Amino acid sequence: MTTTLRPAGPLQQTPDGGRSRTYDVCVNSRRVGSVHLTTAPGFGAASGVIEDLNIDERDRRRGRGTVAALAAEEVLRGWGCREIQISVPVGAEAALRMATSLGYAERSRNMDKELPAEPPALPPGVEIRPMTEAEFVSWEAKAKEDFARSWIDRGVPEEQARAKAEASHRENLPRGLASPGVAIHVVTRDGQVVGQLWTGRRELSPGRNGAYVYDIEVAEAQRGRGVGRALMLLAERVALDAGESLLGLHVFTGNTPAIRLYESLGYRTTHVNSYKALL
Repeated sequence: MTTTLRPAGPLQQTPDGGRSRTYDVCVNSRRVGSVHLTTAPGFGAASGVIEDLNIDERDRRRGRGTVAALAAEEVLRGWGCREIQISVPVGAEAALRMATSLGYAERSRNMDKELPAEPPALPPGVEIRPMTEAEFVSWEAKAKEDFARSWIDRGVPEEQARAKAEASHRENLPRGLASPGVAIHVVTRDGQVVGQLWTGRRELSPGRNGAYVYDIEVAEAQRGRGVGRALMLLAERVALDAGESLLGLHVFTGNTPAIRLYESLGYRTTHVNSYKALL
């Protein structure tokens, strides 16, 4: 039997070279599932994404998902993509095993937390204030550089990583500190700035929005002294004040101290984000 992808709609293209299309997964021309392929928003046309790969229940456990994924890789290769990204729900064990068998490597995780009704207390000696316009200019430049560097250090080409950083700030901070739904706070201790926190709002799961930690930074000299925990407790307070009951974040896999902190605060992994270079 031959498993192929058959276009289920027209190819969608954007002025910047982005593409997307939905395909039927077919076995000998019989539809057994579907998959959506797209280029990665923010990364440019050289990074592809396999989304919503689904095989009908009666056709599962026959290797058709694996063959469909390989066929999807060929389509993205034909689009000029040099890398593929996937995001798999943590409970989808079969899909996670398939991703590993096909050579995908975990790069990051999405995590979230259902917030308590009462805001948590902040550690003593910590003071909170909004970021000033003057601070924002230097903070944003550094935040973009650090964000891009995080992707570069994990194998993303520099041009794509910097494009991703620019796109993220352009989309989520369109009016700087005045951007709707955005809050950027500065944490001080003994009169010194020890950290910054950028929070906002986004869709965390289909149909459900929540608060989101876009960036958290602890001054290097203050690391290991509880500032990160204080910033995350602050994020909960900001979210609750905004009427949100769910708080999400993104963390790179190699950032073990951060993952341990989030897990100790009750965050759970919702999706595993992996990638594969196309040779």
